[in-house]
Amino acid sequence: MPGDVTSPFGTLAVIADPADDDGRVAAELPALERALGEGDLDYRLTLADPGRGLGSLASAALDDGARFVVAVGSDATVQDVVNGMFRDGRPIVDEAVLGVVAANTGNQLVRSFGLPGDTEGGVRRLVGADTYPFDVMKVTCAGPEGPVTRYATNLAMMGLAARVELRRQRMPGWLGERGRAFASFWRGYIGAHRQQVSIAYDTKRWDGETFQIIVGNAQYGPDGLRLSPRSWPGDGVLDALVFTGQKSDAYTMMPRIMRHGDHIPDPNIHELRAKIRFAVDAERPMTVVADGREFGTTPATFQVVAHQLLFKL
Repeated sequence: MPGDVTSPFGTLAVIADPADDDGRVAAELPALERALGEGDLDYRLTLADPGRGLGSLASAALDDGARFVVAVGSDATVQDVVNGMFRDGRPIVDEAVLGVVAANTGNQLVRSFGLPGDTEGGVRRLVGADTYPFDVMKVTCAGPEGPVTRYATNLAMMGLAARVELRRQRMPGWLGERGRAFASFWRGYIGAHRQQVSIAYDTKRWDGETFQIIVGNAQYGPDGLRLSPRSWPGDGVLDALVFTGQKSDAYTMMPRIMRHGDHIPDPNIHELRAKIRFAVDAERPMTVVADGREFGTTPATFQVVAHQLLFKL
């Protein structure tokens, strides 16, 4: 049951989707409420359903006076909640606080902050007043009915990495995490190609061929790979890694990527930084996947939205 208010940011608006990560969040809900009670945290738990998505629940909580919103689950859930914390291009509440409980979903955003991935450990970090000014990126890309704009929090991928992630999501659960990762990589690899792209960033421009682009606000991507190791989600900068070598680099570099992101510096990876935005265009549309969600295709822009939220540490 909710306890006394121990958070300086008021009652926690805790938001979860039981269906997230193939129902894993549903299995974690008893542990979540138990941990919230043991922490004497005053909270209101709201669950998504087909009629009310996570974003609308976050917006409603802030409209009702909440300041501290907690997303429970995967990177996609965090993304939906964060989108609900904005309206008309600005936060609904000034200095709103975002908390994240990964709930054993493999949430990658929390890794950049060194936060625990389990439910009990995540809830313990909701106590206290420690926060960090948090950047997000505003992504606009081409959709089937015109431009689509959403906020993302972690990583955006185009090219091979995006193809692999979308195929991984469609793999049957009985393959297991390793089996899904292996099968999706090779299925995505077969259809990926190098192509000519143009990237405008701040006052500069880069043109060349690539098979994969990573735009990082934070560091870790699918399967815990540290794809953008120089990114930090509070420095007011976005980092782009443009892979310009042969497609085979995707697997020859893998041991270095798995050694905690040792793939950069590398002559076949161009590192670009933007304090304002990246604009990416390609000779053939490239699918944009951010925080595990498919957004649309290039042409796409990735704009820095610096320090508009506070991240609970």
